[in-house]
Amino acid sequence: MEERLAKMDNEEKTSCVSNSGGEGSLDRLLPSVSTGLSPRKRTTSQCKSEPPLLRTSKRTIYTAGRPPWYNEHGTQSKEAFVIGLCGGSASGKTTVARKIIEALDVPWVVLLSMDSFYKVLSQDQQILAASNDYNFDHPDAFDFDLLTHTLRKLKQGKSVKIPVYDFTTHGRQKEWKTVYGASVIIFEGIMAFADKELLQLLDMKIFVDTDSDIRLVRRLRRDITERGRDIEGVIKQYNKFVKPAFEQYIEPTMRLADIVVPRGGGNMVAIDLIVQHVHSQLEEGSPGFSTPGPTPPPDPQRSGEHTPSQGHAHHHQKQGNQPR
Repeated sequence: MEERLAKMDNEEKTSCVSNSGGEGSLDRLLPSVSTGLSPRKRTTSQCKSEPPLLRTSKRTIYTAGRPPWYNEHGTQSKEAFVIGLCGGSASGKTTVARKIIEALDVPWVVLLSMDSFYKVLSQDQQILAASNDYNFDHPDAFDFDLLTHTLRKLKQGKSVKIPVYDFTTHGRQKEWKTVYGASVIIFEGIMAFADKELLQLLDMKIFVDTDSDIRLVRRLRRDITERGRDIEGVIKQYNKFVKPAFEQYIEPTMRLADIVVPRGGGNMVAIDLIVQHVHSQLEEGSPGFSTPGPTPPPDPQRSGEHTPSQGHAHHHQKQGNQPR
């Protein structure tokens, strides 16, 4: 694997990384890790993508150039603050991420989706996918080696190539997006907490907990209207892969979260408290600031809305089969 990642570094400097995905390793899944925050003071770099990937009412999130705190060597002196968002498919992870970005109101933010790191399907696998018989919710569906390698480099402030996954052909487009590091990196995906190496890169772990009925309705609406799927196929996929995968791989990782956000993007109390904590980390770790001791996460007891995973036992079955 070391040779493969070294090769990626070299290829990124010229064009794109190879489209072949690394094999998933189940022994990396669901590690026993501390559920406490591992706060580190962050400041950092910036992201770049052509064209801008995400816009809010206040700013374009992906912007050109490097952040002002890069040193004379073109690198950042501190690591980025990485937020991991996990939850079932259609739970509202992307909505929560966008609302956090808008509320943070910082100039350099990267939103990294796990969907970009689905493996390229073989011809036989594509046939299975066409008949809703391929399991996109199994850990083996993701290229964890490339994903971990990419997130680690972003955290260090280095530029990376992000694959663009085509949900129609189940392959990667020829042109990959070029992205720089940022002061804040938000990484979201159904298996965001399923790999021990990824967990070590996350400074805050958030689980988006949305009722299973709501997620199923969202998934039906999305797949039928946006992806041309038929209702029978969506329901077949949900019952065969999505629901079992959530129960086996996704729901158990709720215990690893620092914060559980009930009701997803509609829970502005939780989002505001998350933003307060991230701001405190950025201020303490930004250039010109010393490196203080750990800062505790927001106190969920103040609102009753924003709940850490410890002691929070109610979860709902969730979904996430085909590429989200």
